Amino acid sequence: MLFLIYLLIAISALVVYMLHRNMNFWKSRGIPQEPPHPFYGNLVGFRKNRIIHNALNEYYNKFRKTGHPFVGFSFIQRQSAFIMDIKLAKNILIKDFTNFADRGQFHNERDDPLTGHLFNLDGKRWREMRQKLSPTFTSGKMKFMFPSVIKVSEEFVKVLQEEVPAKSGGAIIEIKDLMARFTTDVIGTCAFGIECNTLRTPVTDFRKMGQKSFTEMRHGIFLTAFSFSFPNLARKLRMRMIPEDVHQFFMGLVQETIALREKENIKRNDFMEMLIELKQKGSFTMDNGEIVTGLDVGELAAQVFVFYLAGFETSSSTMTYSLYELAQHTEIQDKLREDIKDVLQQHDGKLTYESIKAMRYLDQIISETLRLYTIVPFLERKALNDYVVPGHPKYAIEKGTQVIIPAAAYHRDEDLYPDPEKFDPERFSAEQVAARDSVEWLPFGDGPRNCVGMRFGQMQTRIGLAQLIRNFKFSVCDKTDIPLIYDPKSFVLGTIGGIYLRVERVQN
Repeated sequence: MLFLIYLLIAISALVVYMLHRNMNFWKSRGIPQEPPHPFYGNLVGFRKNRIIHNALNEYYNKFRKTGHPFVGFSFIQRQSAFIMDIKLAKNILIKDFTNFADRGQFHNERDDPLTGHLFNLDGKRWREMRQKLSPTFTSGKMKFMFPSVIKVSEEFVKVLQEEVPAKSGGAIIEIKDLMARFTTDVIGTCAFGIECNTLRTPVTDFRKMGQKSFTEMRHGIFLTAFSFSFPNLARKLRMRMIPEDVHQFFMGLVQETIALREKENIKRNDFMEMLIELKQKGSFTMDNGEIVTGLDVGELAAQVFVFYLAGFETSSSTMTYSLYELAQHTEIQDKLREDIKDVLQQHDGKLTYESIKAMRYLDQIISETLRLYTIVPFLERKALNDYVVPGHPKYAIEKGTQVIIPAAAYHRDEDLYPDPEKFDPERFSAEQVAARDSVEWLPFGDGPRNCVGMRFGQMQTRIGLAQLIRNFKFSVCDKTDIPLIYDPKSFVLGTIGGIYLRVERVQN
C-alpha cells in the first residue's frame, strides 16, 4: 500500500514537472509566447469549437508586427517554433532544407502500415520513397492518366445535366457532396483501377472509408493528443492511429487488386500499376548509386492510401470553394467561361492535356481559391541540428524542435495580399506571380519536400472546373450560407453541412 502511495506521488510530481517545463519552455529561452493552456497549449478549442486555421491566424496576427523571426507555440504538448518571418520560412523549406528535411509526424510502419506513407516518413526512408515515387508524377505520366480523368468528367456532366432541367432557374444543388463524388471516382480509377461510380451511387464503402479517415480517430482525444505530442514514444509503444475498419478496408482492397492484376496480367495506365512495377522490380537504384529494395505490400498500400486521401479531399474542396466564390462573383465566372471557350476554339473544341494547361485564367482562379481557402493550414518540419536564425543571433531553433510554418496565415496577411478577404484572381496574373516570393503561396508546400502529387491534383481540378463552367452557370440562392460555417472536427478546411448553389445549364 505504501509503495502505491509513493508511486502515485512520484507520477504526480513528474506530471507537475512536465507541465511546468512545457508552460515555461519558451519563456526560459527568452522567446515570446502567448501563455499556453496546461493541456491544449496554444490550441484551446482544438477539435471542439475552433478550427485550427482560425487558431493559427489569430496567433500569427498577435505577433505579426513585432519583428520576431519566430515565436514560441505549444502544439498541445509539443513545443514548436512558429515562423513569423517569410525569409526564415524560405530558409527552412529551401536554402537550409537539409537541416529541416523531416516532418516529425507519427508513423508506425510495423503495426500501422497505412501511416508509413511519403507525407509521414522521415530521413533515409523518406528520401528513398520520394525518389521511387517522383517518376510516377511526371508530366508524361499525367498524360497517361488524363483520358481516365476525362472519362469520369464526362459522366460528371451527364449526372449534373440529369439533375438540372433545361428550363430557366435550373435547380438548387448541394455541390460539396457532388464534387467529392467526382474526385472519389477519379481517384478510384486512377489510384485503384476500380469503377466506384459514386457519381450515381453516392453511398459506397470506398467513399465512406475515405470520409472517416478525415473525421474519425482510432482513440479518444487524450491518446490522439499524446501521439501528436510524442510521436516517437507513441511508435515505441506500438500505438496505431488509423481506425481499424479503415485499415481493414484499404489493406484488403490493395491486396485484392494486386493479386488480381498479377494473376490475370492486367495492365492499366494508373498509379497502382506504377507502384506494382516498383514492387515487382525487387530493387531500385538511387541517384547516388545506392541499391534499395522495391515496395512491399504494406508500403504500396500506404502510398495508394495517401494518394487517395490527398487527391479526394483537397481537390474536391478546392472545386467546391471555387464554385462558391464564382457564384458570388458572376462577372469573374463569365470571364472564365469566355476564356475556356477561347482556349477550346484553339484546340478544335476538345479538352486535351494541352488545352487544359493553356487555361491560364482558370489557373488564376484555382490559385486564388487555394489562397483564400487553404485546405491544409500549416507546414511542419523538425530541426535536425541546432539552428541559429541568420541575422538574429539570439534566436535559435534547438535540435529536435518542431517547426510550424502557418501557410494559411501568410495567405491572409494584408502586407502580402492587400485586402486579403477579397476574392481576386488578378493576384495570380503572370506579372504578380513573378513579383512575389514563392513561399508567400504555400498550398502545396515548397522546396524538395513539396507535394509530390501536385500535378495530378491540379489536373483533376482543372478538368472538373472546366467541364462545369463550360456547361453550367452557378449563382447563390436562399440556401447558400454566407459566410460558411467550418467544422472544427475536420483536420482540413471543411464545412458543417452542405453548400447549396443554384445551377442552370449554359444555353449554347
